[in-house]
Amino acid sequence: MQDRSLSRRTVIASATVVAASATGVVGAAATPAVAHGRDRRDRRLRKLISRMSIEAKIGQLFVPYFYGTSATSPSQFDQDRNLGELGVRTVAELIAKYHIGGVIYFSGWANNIQDPHQIADLSNGVQRASLALPTPVPSLISIDQEHGANVRIGSGATQLPGAMALGAGRSLSDARTAGRISGTELAALGIHQNFAPVADVNVNPANPIINVRSFGADAREVGRMVAAQVTGYQQVGVVACAKHFPGHGDTGQDSHTGLPVITHTREEWERVDAPPFRAAIAAGVDSIMTAHLQVPALDPSNDPATLSPAILQGVLRDELGFDGVIVTDALNMQGVRTKYGDDRVPVLALKAGADQLLFPPDIDVAYHAVLAAVRTGEITEERLDESVLRILRVKDKAGLFDNSPYASRKEVDRVVGARRHRLAAARIAERTTTLLVNEDEVLPLRRRQRRLLVVGASPAFPTDDTRTTVPELAAAFGELGYRTSHLATGRAPDAAKIDEAVAAARGRDAVVVTTDNVSATSAQRTLVSRLLATGVPVVHLAVRNPYDIAHLGDVRASLASYCWTEVELRAAARVIAGRVEPRGKLPVPVQRADDPAKVLFRAGHGLSYDDHRGR
Repeated sequence: MQDRSLSRRTVIASATVVAASATGVVGAAATPAVAHGRDRRDRRLRKLISRMSIEAKIGQLFVPYFYGTSATSPSQFDQDRNLGELGVRTVAELIAKYHIGGVIYFSGWANNIQDPHQIADLSNGVQRASLALPTPVPSLISIDQEHGANVRIGSGATQLPGAMALGAGRSLSDARTAGRISGTELAALGIHQNFAPVADVNVNPANPIINVRSFGADAREVGRMVAAQVTGYQQVGVVACAKHFPGHGDTGQDSHTGLPVITHTREEWERVDAPPFRAAIAAGVDSIMTAHLQVPALDPSNDPATLSPAILQGVLRDELGFDGVIVTDALNMQGVRTKYGDDRVPVLALKAGADQLLFPPDIDVAYHAVLAAVRTGEITEERLDESVLRILRVKDKAGLFDNSPYASRKEVDRVVGARRHRLAAARIAERTTTLLVNEDEVLPLRRRQRRLLVVGASPAFPTDDTRTTVPELAAAFGELGYRTSHLATGRAPDAAKIDEAVAAARGRDAVVVTTDNVSATSAQRTLVSRLLATGVPVVHLAVRNPYDIAHLGDVRASLASYCWTEVELRAAARVIAGRVEPRGKLPVPVQRADDPAKVLFRAGHGLSYDDHRGR
């Protein structure tokens, strides 16, 4: 283990700006042919805008949620929820009432997602409703399919490593391939805007909202990965979205529940937060999402960035040269609602420079507030047309005007969850698993170590709470020929559960113990310590944060998988078994638990196996 001084402030100070030569020149002039083509398309889109009523134009700005698996015939339960919260029974009625330009799908609470065929049918229903409007305009259907810890579509679709895992793999080709696979499957389902990739630089290990959703702590590396993912998505006709501008990587507060403050100086922001967004813009990103946080160095008024003309117009548009779609983060989040009411927030966001208004808490209040602002002249129709044009441009670029916007079941069957995609995802994941500690050559497991106990924290899969980490990891070892038993002890095991785990470890050849967000006071530390005391070889796997190892100083074998979905767990099992080499490198530094000003493992740390295949 390494032990060198490195504070979080040092991490910030050492972040490197992406070189212009590596990413291209931001805002470079288009060639005459490209400019001519855009002018021709813009003329066509402006004609479409000229046929729209004010109400229709305003509707194009909104991206609301809704309940149900069908656009026209959701369950009675979901109809009742829609009626209670949205004032309509179905999303088709919502589109008709407010001329909605796009919607967002969620799994779980919104009940929009069951299986690929259902999603495709839902998308087709949304499009039929959009094309039945007085001025027909295809819908831009959106989703948060970041992969890893934040994923919406599970069953049937290819699961891919998340951002921090890809950061550990350090392969631009893998990041681009992951974006291309994800984008191909989303497009087949009728979804053409993905709110990914995350462009935040996670320099704060205690960040409660970004964390493993970030590619890492090095601004230049994050920028390279962001640009690669943007390219992958947009090569297959899906609108990528770099988020959360101007940078959410150094927050200690969740903007869902409060208004975080970024204390970076302007110079620190330029070095730490800006490079990935510059890289995304240079890569041609079609949309950028705002963050609900204060950045005094960029706007001394301390308005949330989402509502700040200084940040959105002044920095993002004027300084960084971005002329694509600016989409707000969800407007139901507390971070954007702390200073202004729900009627003022969408108006102020538009005045600041935003185009798409995501997830308003009350669509009727938000819609009519914008309508009133246009009618009174607070927002000019010219300003409104600017946003509508940007939105129509990305719809056009995604092929929604030139091609049929409807999903095909045949294409769903051909593409979604295709064997070639799953194999590629598995190989990518294997290149991300990171071996942090391997004292006395505990790993890979020896041939005679066949009886395994898998024990520890067992978070549910992000999209399927019927599947949890410990039994799924045990099953992965079983497929490799091990005789496994398992015991889920949770994130806060009590004394009885720890005793049960210790008893279960006796007579085993090895124990694999999973942890999830270990803290200084976590009972997971006691569990690991008691397992080590049995004398049975113990292998530790951090299934979420690579920072867990800082609290487990006595372990002799430790790995990080950066997430706990099936693709990452299977890859970790194959690495532990020695079927593949560990290749991942930490994309973040891990600081010491007893002295956070010092580093335990530097970014870039990652061990490999010597040749032990003959043991």
